[in-house]
Amino acid sequence: MTAVVAVDLGKTGCRAALWNGGDGPPPQVHEVPGAPGLAAENGVAAARAAVLAAVCPLLEREPRPAAVCVGAAGAAAAPEAARALAGLLLADLPADEVAVTSDAVTAHAGALGGRTGVVLAIGTGSVAIGIGDDGSYARVDGWGPWLGDEGSGAWIGAAGLRAALRAHDGRGPDTALLAAAVERFGDPDQLPVAVGQGGNPARAAASFAPDVARLAAAGDTAASAIVRDAAAALGEAVLAAARRIGGDAPSVTVTGGLTGLGEPLLGPLRSALARSPRPLRLRSPLGQPLDGARLLALQARAPHEPHVVRVRRAAPFSPVPTSPVPPPALA
Repeated sequence: MTAVVAVDLGKTGCRAALWNGGDGPPPQVHEVPGAPGLAAENGVAAARAAVLAAVCPLLEREPRPAAVCVGAAGAAAAPEAARALAGLLLADLPADEVAVTSDAVTAHAGALGGRTGVVLAIGTGSVAIGIGDDGSYARVDGWGPWLGDEGSGAWIGAAGLRAALRAHDGRGPDTALLAAAVERFGDPDQLPVAVGQGGNPARAAASFAPDVARLAAAGDTAASAIVRDAAAALGEAVLAAARRIGGDAPSVTVTGGLTGLGEPLLGPLRSALARSPRPLRLRSPLGQPLDGARLLALQARAPHEPHVVRVRRAAPFSPVPTSPVPPPALA
């Protein structure tokens, strides 16, 4: 049986799973805090620390996996960083091969079982990935919290916090978002400090997205407008990806932690997709990003392969003493 390790490295959390043969759920999953993204300053070092903190406990019983595949936030925007991370992990871990790709690519592979179509991956960030029957590829958004990721958890949370501060200043209408922001972050005058103090402002902002969705469901006008705008932005990303890959009635699925917001977000999103000028086949996801990383670890012939960096060991693994890599600080 072939043992493989799959890693889903996001900006909020890093999950690793070990499969020692078989097609069922992984018997072991280990989760630690995530990393700001490969494109961020010191992104490779932060990603390496997070992956090792998640993976090493799994190798206590399976010391020699055949392959490790990491779906990492920021890999699409920083391919050289993805290659650097793959090389470092090959030196760190006793695997024969290490593959690194975007977390959106592993989400696509998992959600559609390695087949073609469009996958909208929404979490702290957001990106739509399309892969067509002719091999065409489209990546829409995923530009990070300051330039894009429209409709993402960080986008919704930041919009909610802005609305709260407008109400606090007297520049905007009253909204229950202000009380929710105070409950979660404390004194609104210290909100910028509170959001930035953990070193990952996008993750901190995204933690407010469930509050925005809850208040939208309760009828708060400002929160409802934010969630509607988020759904519209996410719908635009899906439609753009579908246009770019072409084909007839592409499959579309939505995956990621932000789907946990439920109907306040997903209802308007379905309505936006239903207005598509060309038919789309909405499907439930077949699997999660970890399933996609496992699939790409086991096979190099999926349509996703042009977007995967692989490095393979040329000589037997021999651990070399190095300075220990500290695990990422707990949030």
